[in-house]
Amino acid sequence: MPHLYLRIALLVCLSAARLGWAQQQPAPPVRRIIDVHLHARAAADYGPTPPPNPVSGRVPAYRTDAEVVAVTLAELKRHHVVRAVTSGSQPRVAAYLAADPARIIGALDYPDNQHAPLPDTATFRRLFAEGQFRVFGELGLQYEGKTLTDPALEPYLAICERRGIPVALHTGLGFPGIAYNDCCRNFRTRLGNPQLVEEVLIRHPRLKLQLMHMGYPYLAETKALLYIYPQLYADISVTNWILPRAEFYSYLQALVTAGYGQRLLYGSDQMAWPDAIGLSIESVEKAPFLSEKQKQDIFYNNAATFYGLR
Repeated sequence: MPHLYLRIALLVCLSAARLGWAQQQPAPPVRRIIDVHLHARAAADYGPTPPPNPVSGRVPAYRTDAEVVAVTLAELKRHHVVRAVTSGSQPRVAAYLAADPARIIGALDYPDNQHAPLPDTATFRRLFAEGQFRVFGELGLQYEGKTLTDPALEPYLAICERRGIPVALHTGLGFPGIAYNDCCRNFRTRLGNPQLVEEVLIRHPRLKLQLMHMGYPYLAETKALLYIYPQLYADISVTNWILPRAEFYSYLQALVTAGYGQRLLYGSDQMAWPDAIGLSIESVEKAPFLSEKQKQDIFYNNAATFYGLR
């Protein structure tokens, strides 16, 4: 019996010690996050019923356009996303801006999901002056078989360079089978190579350019561009939740090790799936090779510098 009492006493002491240790651990930081790659979606964009998230399997809990906005904003708030660069057709971006003007930064998609043409340059300047957009992009030119060197874009890039408007360019890949889709018959993987932007950077040395999806899978080309062109930044969107985590970590760590940790921007690229915001944040939080300082740079500091939000 004395041995039983001794064992109970030891267990109580160990439990108390563990509890005390747990209470002394610092709480996870409450971050301020800037999402540089959010989409203003509508309920019907993916058909009458939204498909399940290909990673989490969750079906989005919305059925109307107003519910899409509400659910997306709720996810942003829950994860402490204080600003979100939100692209889409002008009416859809306007709905997000109206719902939360302090959080949403409007961006001008081209081509947008309503197949609207680019506004003429005078309208482009006016829309920017009115605050209807602050970022030119996402430019999904690859889906139409084009690149940033398309001559039709040159006057817009000149305006962006003069006025300090960041340009956000889709690079890398798309969904499997995208080139067989009626909307994207001209999609080619080679057109996602970020190396194709170099002549634009030469012509516009003060242009602020954001490589979306951090140029994945063109790692060597992305490193070369970041090395030569200091005005170039890269966002880590979609790769941070759609790829196997080991693959994402391998690519991200290579860029951080190469010295570009202060040129990487957090983005979710949530598309139809608001829960992708949490998935993408978690993957960065759990990256074992990132210091606390590097995480905060990716989540907030780098974007604040790039977009002039300080």
